[in-house]
Amino acid sequence: MAKTRAQRKAERRRQQELGQRPGGAPAPTATDAEAQHQTQVPESAGAIEAELAERGADLDALRGSPDEVDNQVAAAPAAPAPSRADAGGTSEADALPADKIPRRARRQAERDQKQRAKESERRRAPREEPVERQRGAVVGFIASCAAELRRVQWPDRETLIQASAITLIFIAAMAAYLGVLDTIFNFVVKQVL
Repeated sequence: MAKTRAQRKAERRRQQELGQRPGGAPAPTATDAEAQHQTQVPESAGAIEAELAERGADLDALRGSPDEVDNQVAAAPAAPAPSRADAGGTSEADALPADKIPRRARRQAERDQKQRAKESERRRAPREEPVERQRGAVVGFIASCAAELRRVQWPDRETLIQASAITLIFIAAMAAYLGVLDTIFNFVVKQVL
């Protein structure tokens, strides 16, 4: 029997009071939950600063002077260069100096760049609304039927054969069933008359 929403809520409350998770495992302690929250939610500098201020830390000593911060930034190691996958991949021609790139590769790169620019421009251009022609009622109906038939997803040969076979088998079974019923009722009617 399915439980109602109220029954599920009451069961959850009982489990929380007993200190268990819904699956029957013991509930995490406050420190576990806090640690899990800290690993999942990044904290902003303002939130960390506010937390330190609440704990009574000397924020001015932690901040340091601007010169110290500049020295710390200068002493920090440089970030590693992005991989080819992160940077979108570079071709061998991009890795060569400009004077060492073959003329054919440069021309191809220029053509590609022009093509991308045209595509981008074409996508950004406002689309023109198609103008509907005025038609008579019959011609309009036929045109709309043709448009609908172009949207139809026609079945492939195998699907068409399978669906036709199922239809023919169903028709044959129904014909046999109705033929048997007709024979029985015909016999009963002749006996009554």
